[in-house]
Amino acid sequence: MTRFRESVRSLLREQVLDAAYRLVAADGWGVLRMAGIARAAGISRQTLYNEFGSKEAIGNALIQRELEGFLLGIQRELDAHRGELEAAAVAGVGYTLQQAVDNPLIKSVLLAARGGEDDLLAYLTTRPEPVFGTAMAMLDAYAIEAWPDVDEESRGLAVETIVRLTVSHIVQPVASPEESARRIARITARIAYPGGVRPDGCGEAR
Repeated sequence: MTRFRESVRSLLREQVLDAAYRLVAADGWGVLRMAGIARAAGISRQTLYNEFGSKEAIGNALIQRELEGFLLGIQRELDAHRGELEAAAVAGVGYTLQQAVDNPLIKSVLLAARGGEDDLLAYLTTRPEPVFGTAMAMLDAYAIEAWPDVDEESRGLAVETIVRLTVSHIVQPVASPEESARRIARITARIAYPGGVRPDGCGEAR
């Protein structure tokens, strides 16, 4: 019975988040209201408040769900270039930036940031969790295994740099996802190998 209740609750949460996702993608975060989410999800407002408590809690859950999807995709891209730091950085950053362009939720966040006074962009830029903390922990664990020739200090700086620059390019793009990915990867490689020479026999970091 306990497992059944947990399953029902999980389905309810996904139903609510799916509804909120559609509304944010269509109209932006600033105009989103709990009553509208409840109607779109086909539940009562009281049920919605019982499960989430506030609009902010729904925003956190939405961002967390999107972040998990990002991280799974990034992990696949990184694994395809294991041991090749710059190539892995290009693939992982490029994937993330392209998803930010294509993802309706992220797209609506960026649009809302230009005019709304209460938008979801704050969760990407001002909160250390879930974006920075989760992404850095995942990348640091990957880097320890995949880049054993990089010293600990340089590895930590490289991981922090690639995460922060990627989020910065999501918030304010300055080039195409492909070009931005190449630039960020080049910076990351130079931080990881400050002497300019990579032990993989590829010569100087470009």
